[in-house]
Amino acid sequence: MALRLFEHNEKAYRAAIRMMEQYGKAAIVHPTGTGKSYIAFKLIEDNPEKVVIWLSPSEYIFKTQLESLKRNDPEFPLENVHFYTYAKLMCCTQAQLGEIAAQKPAYIILDEFHRAGAECWGESTVALLKLCPDAKLLGLTATNIRYLDNNRDMAEELFDNRVASDMTLGEAVVRGILPAPKYVTTVYQYQKALAKYQARMDNLRTQGIQDVNQKYLDALRRALEQADGLDRVFAHHITNKSGKYIVFCANKEHMDEMVSHVPEWFAGVNPDVVVYEAYSDDPNTDKAFVDFKTDTSNRLKLLFCIDMLNEGVHVEGISGVILFRPTISPIIYKQQIGRALTAGDNTTPLILDVVNNFEGLTSISGLQSEMQEAVHRLYANGESDKIVTERFEVIEQVHDCRVLFERLQESLSSSWEHYFSEASIYYAEHGDLKVPKQYKTPAGLSLGVWLVTQRGVREGRVSGNLTEQQIARLDSIGMAWGNQKESAWQRGFEKAKKYHDTYGNLMVAGKYVDPDGYPLGKWLIKTRQQKLNGNLKEERIAQLDEIGMVWSVFDAKWEKAYALAAAYYEENGNLNIPRSYVTAAGERLGQWVASQQWAYPKGKLTDEQVERLNRIGMYWGNRNDRQWNEGYQEAKRYFDAHGDLNVPAEYVSPGGYNLGNWVKRQRYTRLNPDKGCGVLTPERIARLNAIGMQWDKPDPWQHRYKLAQKYKKAHGNLEIPAKYKTADGIWLSRWVYDQKRLLRDNSPKLSADQKQLLEELFDGAVMEKEPVAKAG
Repeated sequence: MALRLFEHNEKAYRAAIRMMEQYGKAAIVHPTGTGKSYIAFKLIEDNPEKVVIWLSPSEYIFKTQLESLKRNDPEFPLENVHFYTYAKLMCCTQAQLGEIAAQKPAYIILDEFHRAGAECWGESTVALLKLCPDAKLLGLTATNIRYLDNNRDMAEELFDNRVASDMTLGEAVVRGILPAPKYVTTVYQYQKALAKYQARMDNLRTQGIQDVNQKYLDALRRALEQADGLDRVFAHHITNKSGKYIVFCANKEHMDEMVSHVPEWFAGVNPDVVVYEAYSDDPNTDKAFVDFKTDTSNRLKLLFCIDMLNEGVHVEGISGVILFRPTISPIIYKQQIGRALTAGDNTTPLILDVVNNFEGLTSISGLQSEMQEAVHRLYANGESDKIVTERFEVIEQVHDCRVLFERLQESLSSSWEHYFSEASIYYAEHGDLKVPKQYKTPAGLSLGVWLVTQRGVREGRVSGNLTEQQIARLDSIGMAWGNQKESAWQRGFEKAKKYHDTYGNLMVAGKYVDPDGYPLGKWLIKTRQQKLNGNLKEERIAQLDEIGMVWSVFDAKWEKAYALAAAYYEENGNLNIPRSYVTAAGERLGQWVASQQWAYPKGKLTDEQVERLNRIGMYWGNRNDRQWNEGYQEAKRYFDAHGDLNVPAEYVSPGGYNLGNWVKRQRYTRLNPDKGCGVLTPERIARLNAIGMQWDKPDPWQHRYKLAQKYKKAHGNLEIPAKYKTADGIWLSRWVYDQKRLLRDNSPKLSADQKQLLEELFDGAVMEKEPVAKAG
């Protein structure tokens, strides 16, 4: 059964084929949700006998893409498709890259190709492309710009700007390719932002300007205090009371905080809420994700996640997304919106944009501008028949707040004269106008951006007006109008040399910014990429070699980790390091040792590296032995801390290890040797006995009863909060509620002894309300 593409993808596919025939490469930039991956699958279907290498950020993305494909065509030809992640490619030696290239691929597909701009992934990706000069290159992404990486354009770096099809998110909505959402904006935790603007106000030098801005800020504060809370916003706008919603969080700490507010924020929507959690370090994520997708109950279903669903993965039947977001890159913002938008879906998804900063309230204006541009272009090209919608519903819960904020910003954004005054102050203090682009004055003015804009206006690259008098005034304070690329390189080299002179090396973290505010880490990453692409002059390479440039960060990082492992060996006499072990300086040494043990049997280590690791006691045992020993070390730590091995089945260690499941598996293996579930040797049994292993499964009812007794003794009552959980993860309030109900109904599920014990425990107390459910 031949794949049938949407009209927009069919057009993009034909354009990409023509471009690859002519230039050998083509990029497709289409927004999330428009079915980009099917363009690559169509290429594979039309060339079933040719070898294809598919590169992707993660196996998870590729797996879900295949699942979607197989639902449409179970017999799809994938025999000649070889999949690799960018991370796996990074771990390959030059010889192993040669083996991949020896497959002589006719096509190489770079999925989410903007990710190949990452320093650790880009090197190996470019190296593979050089080894496959005859392979045609197809790239897919929702955005080719790396906004947080000096706005690098990966379509330019990898595809020489050969873009076969470019579509914005706004255009996809205008053309009806993606459904127009109902978009609700609101704000929370705004106190920190108010404090930041108050500090800017206090730093203003002119009393009159300060008074005007203080007036706007005070009005904004009053308007925010009068705005509805999130509970009322959610209750009003989440109309599908049993729908599925993806909730995006910034990190695990942020997620935990947001989840803790579920009862108060969502009770007005549906008191029966189930929470699923998905994040890359959680071993339960796959199960939680599957459970979320298959949940057809009448509960309100919330999937809280970090990063995992930003790109490449779609979930069917989503009612909307909730963005709990600090300021993030435009890439992630659009990817998260895209989770609610799917090509071919005619429903109106809900997007709840909950920001904790005022700047975020204006994010939607970018999407609206894209829509307006798309409408104008389609009218101009005589394609008005393609316009399905020109706008969508935007509900601003804090409209007055946004208007006041924009007035405040406008007031704070001073005129040319104010910026020139700040530039003069900078010149007086530094003797030049070599201002980093990211530099802001103490009052919060983006002076670096303003100076770049002045250069762009004079060169005609940026619209605006710059008089001869203004040019002369800028000249008088040392404005440099010349070749900015040359000046920028020289400035970066000087900063690199100064760093080397101070620290004796150039092992600079990618996020490092020097004391003057210069982003040296990013400059070094960009310079390495230029050398890898053959775009760095030989004299510049020689200059950097003289000051100790590290061209391969991967090799340098291996040496650094090896030194830490050697120090651990010297101190402990072995390398039996748990996977979760982190050094005092925060280095994940346990993970590094595990990665070496994984790489060794696959031939990914050099003979020299293997020999050096042998010298410091590296254990190369089989995978099962390593995994068992890792679990045993976690169990021993639990025993040392608690004095027993009564580990609840759901217990996960502070380091993220699922110890409860491991202990359960040992008990099952010992008691069921004939089930083919493995062998527990006498030596292992003895080691477990020594740390208090109980081979008979403990009575869970008795365990929970004792916990309830303990709580009552400590608090004088059994009024347990709905969100309360014991130290070992047991939701005690739910258990107490269930026991009261069973006791009240005289349920046969309780034995006579249990009923008597419960009578003593409850003293006639009655549970009135069922708490909110949580899973995942």
